[in-house]
Amino acid sequence: MPAQTHRIDPRGARFSAAVTAALLATSLALGPGSTAALVLLAVQTVAFIIGTLIGPGFQPWALAFAKLIRPRLSGPPLWEDARPPRFAQAVGLGFAILGLVGWVTGFTPLFFIAVGFALLAALLNAAFNFCLGCELYLLGVRLGRRPVHPEQGS
Repeated sequence: MPAQTHRIDPRGARFSAAVTAALLATSLALGPGSTAALVLLAVQTVAFIIGTLIGPGFQPWALAFAKLIRPRLSGPPLWEDARPPRFAQAVGLGFAILGLVGWVTGFTPLFFIAVGFALLAALLNAAFNFCLGCELYLLGVRLGRRPVHPEQGS
């Protein structure tokens, strides 16, 4: 279990994104007719559920990073706020659920589009350290702030 539940190691988030990308890419390559594709997508969906409900630091791939990889890295982790990645997990969960619906119903365009979007987001994070869901979260926070008018005080 991570020592800090409100903060995460961003290196673990990138590792988790890489594992997620591998699972989603394999699921896409196998296609909606494959039971293995369904199993891989279901496993990733469970990981997204854990990352959304409990927090991204408790997601299976993050726990594997914390146990197996972080101890081998030099320097202390630079902890960052877990709220944006948690939102990103929720977005990924939404796309994974849509992918599952596409697989189960046989509506293959939904499977490919939903899983493809989730894969794109995971690849952006894993390869370029650009968390699309995190950026959407931060945009929402900025848009949700009301400007303070001088007559209202600060």
